Amino acid sequence: MRDLLAEIVEKKRGIVAAAKRDVPLETLKKDIKCGTFRMAEHFRRHGWGLIAECKLQSPAKGRLTTAHTVTELAEIYAAAGAAVLSVHTDPHFLGSNADFAAVRALVDTPLLRKDFIIDPYQVYEARALGADAVLLIVRILTPAALKELLFLTWSLGMDALVEVHDRADLAAAQETPAEFIGINNRNLVTFETSVQTTIDLLPYADTARTLISESGIFNVEDAARVRDAGCRGVLVGEGLVKAADVGAFAKELSTLGTKEHEL
Repeated sequence: MRDLLAEIVEKKRGIVAAAKRDVPLETLKKDIKCGTFRMAEHFRRHGWGLIAECKLQSPAKGRLTTAHTVTELAEIYAAAGAAVLSVHTDPHFLGSNADFAAVRALVDTPLLRKDFIIDPYQVYEARALGADAVLLIVRILTPAALKELLFLTWSLGMDALVEVHDRADLAAAQETPAEFIGINNRNLVTFETSVQTTIDLLPYADTARTLISESGIFNVEDAARVRDAGCRGVLVGEGLVKAADVGAFAKELSTLGTKEHEL
């Protein structure tokens, strides 16, 4: 069976190698200023948050929307009160560094760089682009690499969302001091999504950490279900861009459990 994740990671090695040739690491480091852990600040202050993904395409499902550009989605989500915006920089999602830079210039909301990070260079690159957080996927990293990238991320003042897919991934994530653990509801073989994945893994999760349910959130009931089970946020991409009213759905998810949501 086709291993799409392995294919993406292999292509990523070439992309990173080319980036290093274009802008050597020492050059990249010169203009980097440390961040201030803005994603963590939001969740500590508010207890709940929406990570809204500016997602145009999926490797598994193809083009998801032509109604909005990445920057238009960013403005809609920021206005709706999203805690963090997730912006793709991988071409499999029609993402690019240019898109990320454009969103950074447009909104002040904390930004998470959504990519397949396999090399320290990408962490420095993320901060140089203005990222406040990065995604670290347990499945594509060795335990040593995961810890190295996590500590490097923190050294640059950024937060890391450490993504897991099953109990083995979760155990590996919890061998690190990761503050944010994202449970991805997508089956990496069938690519189907179900929030039941989050529900099934939560009994094994360290509730002292900030747990985020990723993918498969298509209505407020899905979000409320994972919140009531112990999650403190959701990362939503396809569910938002395919919503009849993107801004209204983003606001509902952003304010879930607050007095504003009950009005």
